[in-house]
Amino acid sequence: MEFKMYEYDDEPPKSKTQVKKEMHELQELGKRVAELSKAQLAEVPLDEDLREAIDTFGRIKSNEARRRQMQYIGKLMRNSDHEAIEAVLLKFKERDQQHLRFDKMAEDWRKRLLEEGNSAQGAFFDQYPQTDHQQLRQLVRDSQREIRNGKPPTNQRKLFRYLRDFFIQESQ
Repeated sequence: MEFKMYEYDDEPPKSKTQVKKEMHELQELGKRVAELSKAQLAEVPLDEDLREAIDTFGRIKSNEARRRQMQYIGKLMRNSDHEAIEAVLLKFKERDQQHLRFDKMAEDWRKRLLEEGNSAQGAFFDQYPQTDHQQLRQLVRDSQREIRNGKPPTNQRKLFRYLRDFFIQESQ
């Protein structure tokens, strides 16, 4: 018995299982794109048909209709530049992780500034000399007064936002 060796130009044809797996991955990528906000969606390189299908998906309420529309989006994703789309989604993820890191830094410094007072302010000014010393001191004083008087944390939120925005600005 003689076996024939098949010769392929590039690579052997994909198995049915591999093709289905790739289609499910593209459908999942389409789902992640469909969950983006309108502002984020504007940054994603999509062709017009795919953009329209995603807009339609957002308006559909029926679960079965949403499932069919998602399959259609997956089908349209086959012809799209999914590497570029994945790159944009990765950029969004990295930006979100960076913002979470800034939120944590701001919360840690806010807590330290309110608990330790002047020593923490000195440490902050040593580490970040370019900060607006007067504004930070005022926010800390107002926040501490708020805590002493049992008022709602309005100034504490302002202090947090000030610190978070400062860290974001410093990173750019």
